[in-house]
Amino acid sequence: MSEANWYVIHTYSGYENKVKANIEKTVGNRHLEDQILDVRVPIEDVQETKNGLTRMVQRKMFPGYVLVNMVMNDETWYVVRNTRGVTGFVGPGSKPVPLSPEEMWPLGIGEGKEAPASPKPKIVVDFEVGDTVVVIAGAWEGTEGAVTGVNAQKQTVTISVELFGRATPVEISFAEVKKR
Repeated sequence: MSEANWYVIHTYSGYENKVKANIEKTVGNRHLEDQILDVRVPIEDVQETKNGLTRMVQRKMFPGYVLVNMVMNDETWYVVRNTRGVTGFVGPGSKPVPLSPEEMWPLGIGEGKEAPASPKPKIVVDFEVGDTVVVIAGAWEGTEGAVTGVNAQKQTVTISVELFGRATPVEISFAEVKKR
């Protein structure tokens, strides 16, 4: 018997949880529990700040995609591919490509080697270039400045503060500023 691997399937946007439920139901009905082992919709915790209120929310990491741990054969391919809401497997042509353990680690599903430490939750902010913010922590605490740049990748904001009579750009973490 072949080895089970993780595969990515593309779904209609917003149908991820419905596709997961449909695949799990079909697996139970057809007694394929030994061939389709797990179905997941990866989610992440995100710190969201809107209108000065900060809260933790869960978001889909990959909207429009579902992960399936399965033994690839004609029957399992057919079951997954013909599930309502599935548009296909991710891979060239009709050949699904399995994910490597290294690709699974960031999702908390890595096997074998020691997985790296999980990252801090992402912070989503509601301010943009031109808004005025106040620094609430760190060396610049109490400083007010205009937003000149937002870097979502690094989770930082660049603000223009007055230092020695000149406008000076300062890069600060999202967690250390709030909208005024």
